[in-house]
Parts: sequence; C-alpha cells; structure tokens
Amino acid sequence: LPEWEYNGNPDLVGYRIQYSKAGSKGSVLSHVIMDRLEREFTIEDLEEWMEYEVRVQAINGIGSGPWCQVVHGRTRESVPSSGPTNVSAFATTSSSILVRWGEVQEADRNGLILGYKVVYKEKDSDTAPNFWAVEGNNTHSVQLSGLGKYVLYEIQVLAFTRIGDGRSSSPHILERTLDDVPGPPVGILFPEVRTTSVRLIWQPPAQPNGIILAYQITYRRNSSSSNAATVDVLSPSARQYTATGLKPETVYVFRLTAQTRKGWGEAAEALVVTTEKRARPQPTSRPTVPQEEVQARRVLLSWEPGSDGLSPVRYYTVQYKELPNSNWTVHSASVSHETNSHIVDRLKPFTSYQFRVKATNDIGDSKYSEESEAITTLQDAPDKAPVILSVTPHTTTSVLVRWQPPSENHINGVLLGFRVRYRELHYDRLRSFSVRTVNSPSANWADFTAPYSIRNLSESSLTQYELDNLSKHKRYEIRLSVYNAVGEGPSSTPQEVFVGEAVPTAPPQNVVVQSSTATQLDVTWDPPPLDAQNGDIQGYKIYFWEFQLQNETERVRTLFLPELGVKLKNLTGYTTYMISVAAFNAAGDGPRSLPTRGRTQQAAPSAPSCIHFSELTTTSVNVSWGEPKQANGIIEGYRLVYEPCTPVDDSSPRTPGVSKIVTVDVKGSAPLWMKIKDLADGVTYNFRIRGKTLTYGPEIEANITTGPGEGAPGPPGEPFISRHGTALTLHWTSGDQGRAPITRYVIEARPSDEGLWDILVKDIPKEVTSYTLNLDMLREGVTYDFRLIAVNDYGYGSPSAPSPSISAQKVSPFYEEWWFLVVIALVGLIFILLLIFILIIRGQSKKYTKKSDSGNHSNCTALPLTHGEMVRLDEGRFPALELNNRRLSGKNSFCRKNGIYTRSPPRPSPGSLHYSDEDVSTKYNDLIPAESSSLTE
Repeated sequence: LPEWEYNGNPDLVGYRIQYSKAGSKGSVLSHVIMDRLEREFTIEDLEEWMEYEVRVQAINGIGSGPWCQVVHGRTRESVPSSGPTNVSAFATTSSSILVRWGEVQEADRNGLILGYKVVYKEKDSDTAPNFWAVEGNNTHSVQLSGLGKYVLYEIQVLAFTRIGDGRSSSPHILERTLDDVPGPPVGILFPEVRTTSVRLIWQPPAQPNGIILAYQITYRRNSSSSNAATVDVLSPSARQYTATGLKPETVYVFRLTAQTRKGWGEAAEALVVTTEKRARPQPTSRPTVPQEEVQARRVLLSWEPGSDGLSPVRYYTVQYKELPNSNWTVHSASVSHETNSHIVDRLKPFTSYQFRVKATNDIGDSKYSEESEAITTLQDAPDKAPVILSVTPHTTTSVLVRWQPPSENHINGVLLGFRVRYRELHYDRLRSFSVRTVNSPSANWADFTAPYSIRNLSESSLTQYELDNLSKHKRYEIRLSVYNAVGEGPSSTPQEVFVGEAVPTAPPQNVVVQSSTATQLDVTWDPPPLDAQNGDIQGYKIYFWEFQLQNETERVRTLFLPELGVKLKNLTGYTTYMISVAAFNAAGDGPRSLPTRGRTQQAAPSAPSCIHFSELTTTSVNVSWGEPKQANGIIEGYRLVYEPCTPVDDSSPRTPGVSKIVTVDVKGSAPLWMKIKDLADGVTYNFRIRGKTLTYGPEIEANITTGPGEGAPGPPGEPFISRHGTALTLHWTSGDQGRAPITRYVIEARPSDEGLWDILVKDIPKEVTSYTLNLDMLREGVTYDFRLIAVNDYGYGSPSAPSPSISAQKVSPFYEEWWFLVVIALVGLIFILLLIFILIIRGQSKKYTKKSDSGNHSNCTALPLTHGEMVRLDEGRFPALELNNRRLSGKNSFCRKNGIYTRSPPRPSPGSLHYSDEDVSTKYNDLIPAESSSLTE
C-alpha cells in the first residue's frame, strides 16, 4: 500500500491475508502481518492439488481497508496420501488371486490418478514385495497369477500420480491360494545301510501345496519290474522308514511321495546299495559356464560327478564368490542328484564371479571342486534414476538442471550418458480437464500435456546441464534418466519450473559491514550489474553466520524490496560474523556475494556456566565456576559476592565468621576458583558470581551450608605436637568414620592470634596417625594452632579440637651459636701459641748441641753459625730474643790469635743484658771450655 494511503500512524499499518478453497462454502482462514514493509507471505498447511482463492487488505489503528481483487492459485501435485478403499481379494486357483479395490478418496488424491499398483508378498517372508501395475484410472481389479500354491499372501493396493507412488491401503488383506497335489519330499538320506536292511529319513515337501495327509514309500530291486515293488503307506508325521529282508550287495530303488486332499504328488526317487563298504563321494569336476549361457543376472553351471563311493549322491551344493574380495556364498544346498547342471540366478549385472560344487551322499560331503574360471555377467539396463538436486531458470529461455547420478552398482554396466525429458504443462486446461474427468473416467494426463522432448547427453561425467530453447512464460516438467549399452533406466521424479525470467547471474557488489552496537551490524551493498539482473530485482537475501560455524548458525534475512541496506539485529556480542548477499527476481535467487567479515561490539557476558563447591569444612569452602557460554567480549574479571542467608551473631565465639555481605573482585579471566576461609559453622551462605567485560553481566547463584554433611566422619582426637629440629610432628587418634570408610585426612592451621583456619595438607593417607611438617611451610616466628579433619565419600567431617599453640621459630643447633664460635676461636689461638712455643724450645736445644760439638776441634777453627740458626738469650730473666745469624765478614772472624773462642756482641737492647756461656747443655759435660767472658752494659 502506498504510504500516502496509510491514513494513520505508519507503525500501526499491517496486512490481513484471507484464503479459502475455490468454490467452497467452508471456513475462511486468515493471517495478519503487522509489518508494513513485508511484501510476501507463505501460506502453509494447504492441501495438495487444490485450487484456492486469496485476497489481501491493509489495516491500521482505526480499522481495515478494502479487499484487493481475488486471485486464484492451485497447489502442486503430490503423491496420494492414502490408498484405495474397499480392497478385497479372492483365490481363484492354486496359483492365482483376484484383487478388487475402489477409488481413492478425492481429498487424498493430491493429483490425477494415473494408475494403481498391487503390492503382494508371502506372509512372514523377508523377501521384497512384488508389484503388479495397472495403468489408467478406469480399471479397479486385477488377477494375480503365477503365485505359490496354498500360500498365504499379504495384499495391498496403492495409487500413483505423475509425481510417484502414494500410500498403500491399510490394513493389508490376507488371502491364501487354493491347495493342490504336493511336491516331492526332500532331503532323502540313508544313514544306516546293512547287507539286508536300510533305514531312510526325509523332510516334508518344499512345496506342500496343502495339508499333508500321508506318505507312501515304494521300493524294489533296480533290475526288477515295478510289479515286484513293496508299497507301504505311512502317517503324515513319519520322517523315517526301515526296510528289511533285502539281498546283500544289491541296488534298490526307493520312491517316496506325499498326499494332500487333492491326491498323491510327485515322487522323490533314490538308489541305495546294500553294502557296508560305503565311502564319501569324490569331488566333482571343475564346473564350467558356456559363454552362450551367461546372462546379466544368471548363468548355467555344469559339472561332471565324481565317484559316489558305493553310496549314491543325494544332492549337490553350489557356491559362488563375487570377485575380487567377497567370501563364498551358498546359492543352493539342494540341487538334485539327477542333474549335472544348475542355473545360478540372483546375480549382479556386469560383475565377475567364480563357482564351485560339492556332492553329498549318505556318508557325508565330498571336498569342494576346483574353482571355475572367472565369469563376468552381461550388462543390464540401469535400475535406478538420478536424483535431481535443483532446476533453476538460467536465462529467459533456459533452465539449469543439477543432479546426482546413481551409484555405480545401480548402473549395471558402463555409464554412457544421461537422457533429459521435458514437456510443457498446460495449466490453463485444468478446469475443463477436471470437468471431463468426472464425466469421462478414461481421460488421462496426456489430455493437457505435450509429449516429452528428449535430449541425450553423452558425457557420463556431467552433473549439470543448461536446458535451453524453451518457451517464455511457460511451466515445464523435467525428468532425467541414465543409460548404458543395454538400455535406459527409470526416470527420476518430475520437477516443475517456470520459464520466463532468469535468476540474476551476478551477486550484489561492494558489500560493506559496519558494527553498530553489541547486537547489531549494518550491511550495505550495490545491486548486481544491469546486464546480469535478468529482470527486475524484487529483493535481497542476506545470509549471515558466526565465523567458522556456518552449518550450525547460518540464518537468512529476506528483503522483499530492492533496498540496498539492512540492519542485522539480535546478534551475539563481540562475535565475528560472515555476511553474504544474494539478489532475487521472479525466477529465483542469484549467486551469493563473497562472504564479508564484521564483528559486533563488546557487551556484558552471559552468566557463568556453572558454580561448584568443594573441600567444604566448617569454616571454609573452595568455590569454582565455569566461563560464560557467551563471553560477548574480553573477560576482564569476575565479581564474587557471598552472604549468610540468615543473620549470624558474629560476636558469639561459637559462630565466628562472615555475618555481612562480602564482595570480592577477581581480576583477569583466570583462575576460575577462590578459597573462602571466613565462614561460620552450620550457616547457609548464598554465593553469586558474574563476569565482566565492559560491564558486568547476569549472575549465577547457589547456596551452600558449612559443616559436615550427613554421613561424614566424626572428629579425630585432639592432636599433640612434638618438635625436633626444623620439623613438627602431629599425632592424633582416629574418630568415628561415619557412613563410609575414611579415605584420607586433612590438616588445617591458623595463626594463634585469631587467624583463619586454612587447609595446610590435603592428602594424608588414611592408615597413618601422625604427620611431620617442615617449618618451611609456616611463617617463621608465628604461633600456630593445628587441627585434623577426616574425609570419606560423604565429604569433610567435623574438625578435631585445636592443638596447643606452638611457635614456628626455628631452633638453631649449638654449633651455630655465637658463644660456640668464640670458644672455637680461642682454642685455636691457644693451639697456635703452644705450637710456636714448642718450635722455639726445639730450636734452642739444637743450637747448643752444635756449640758443644765445636769444642772438640782445633782452637783456631770455629764453626760459623749458619743462616737461620737461633740463639736463645734468657739471662737476667729478659724475654727470649731470636736473632737471625748472618754470615760474618773477615773483620768479625771467630778465630783469634790466642785460640780463645769468642762471639760477636749482640745488637744492643734496652737495659743491661748478660750473656753467659753457662747455657751449654749439661749433657756435653765432657767438653772443657777454654775461657769464659762476660759483658755488662
């Protein structure tokens, strides 16, 4: 509606759509769209193949405007939604059933009924059902022939349109074919053979064709006439028979037949030799397959029997193997012993096989024969159609068909190409056709459709094709099939397309994305080039999704006006989006533009994903939380708030702990946990946590009650502490274990000056009752209290009574004390002085020993003092002086003319020094001194 005709507030303008079945006086349905910018609405839940009348009116805050002109539209055909009515079945012979049915209810036809299919199979059989097709809508009965005798069948009927098969009738009808004479009994064996008797066993006929009333057994010598045969009639439950009075080493013929109410059936015949020298049969010859007997799904296998080991062969087993890698599979384990060939059916076309055969007699199985040569079955027509993925207008006179070919095992040969069938649909003839259908049931779909045109595509690798040279403004039906050298496969489900306008062949240009808010992106673009629009652009589709999550998060915003911008709202904060834009016209959607990236601004995060409590004691708990599911930005931190749910008397010594609201800000995005230590025992606390980006988001909250839970352990005994060196050892006794065994112990500590209890050691084995702490774990010089908590599967138990307070001051060993170091220093000094004194005494003794030795020589010869000798002077009780002797020159010679030994005077010293020769050791008393001299200063 033009804006100048709103006649009111534009924000209150909307539309009402009304629709009903054409020509029907039933209920009229309507929808209201309160967005004045909308230009399109899809009416859903309509009936298939039904003509509707639709009209639209505008509404505002005052009321409704006039209705537009009524338009007619018909929904497309579909498959029938129910089966024919009044289905019945009647057995006419032992191998045929007559099936009748009525019309499909008109409301469930969903199109023009082109024919019916009778679906039947044996009851409780795992085989695929059989289909008997009846073309046309004027025949409502069919006689099913070639059925099994006296077999119970499940029968249903379905109708089909040109779209496909509808639902089958329900419930299925059960009908049994009439009975007949039975087939031959099977599995005849002679497990016991003697020279004069044999015992044979058998199984009922594979085709009983009725109720078995009796068995008849006849036997005679193989060389005698039938008149000499012995006949015996057995009950229907008999499965074995013993014949006696036979002649040794003789061949006998046994015939076994069954009887129904229709009479005796075909006989099964077997030979037996009355001998005890029987053996297993020898393998057959290598089976062969003549090339002229090879078909697409079956081959004729031939072989020559081996020796029967004096026990006639009862049956053969045929196996086949699909090359190159399949296992051997039994095709038949009951091939008659009277034949040397067998038709192997149910094979795959254009597939290589090998075969082998084994024989079985009364003694057992032979070995399998040598494998046959590899045989490849012939090609067959494909048995499956391609799947048409899309049919879209490409130009004003062409459409682009895309498909997926059938799998290789359904092509049944070498794929040569595809076959496209298309024809024009004349919907303007629908009304007259509907009238004729009532009056003339023989009318069919061909009355208002053109014959198919066919195009052969000889490239087997194609997956799309442009079907051109079509008529403008016409609706077409398109089918697709594949073909090989043998023939063409079934056609695909038909697809309809309107040809006139083509979809745009180029995407919108210059797509720009700008971030507006935390939940909105503004997108602008330019239209596709004029030569690629292929008609009037009716609007745009904006595809947007979170980066790298296209399959999970892709959404579409449709603009039904050729506007060149849109505001994408209700997005996730601080999230990167990819945006692609496509234009559309009456023919359909054009290609998308390349994705353009944009990111919304930061917003408050969502609430943390979870909150969890652990290590709960009477005064502390470990609180952890999960990251917000939508961060909506960079997480700068978290705010944790906790408070008691009921007032706490913080002045009471029994309940020390938090009694008011506590707020803790955690900086950064990690860690996501915090240890809370200032809680009161037995109090329920409320914890609230929320994250922060630019601002705080919503919070998550949970309650927790401190103290041991039900079933937790009781308190251990009060610990006592022993100190040794730099370690403390805690000793305790076990308490009540609670409802579960104790798994470990925990040590808590606190400073004695009313500090907070905190877990010091977590995992102490349950078996121990003492634990040694290194003082390095504590603060030096602080006095601590300790207590024990036992833990089991129910949680932390009650704490023990606190230990006596003890200081964490380290006690240094005596060898680190200052007084010990001083003593060691003094002892060392005394030792050094004592050593010096001893060395002086020893040196003095050596000197005088040498002087005494010199008196025994000539008076004119004196031994000079060598360098380093020491002279001790202790006369007059002066301190001893040590003088280094130097080698004397010629002026200070020790030899004098009078032969008297003299020495040089010493260097002057304070006071009066007296030098005497009386220092000569008494042990040298045998020496007579020549002269003594003295010097006084």
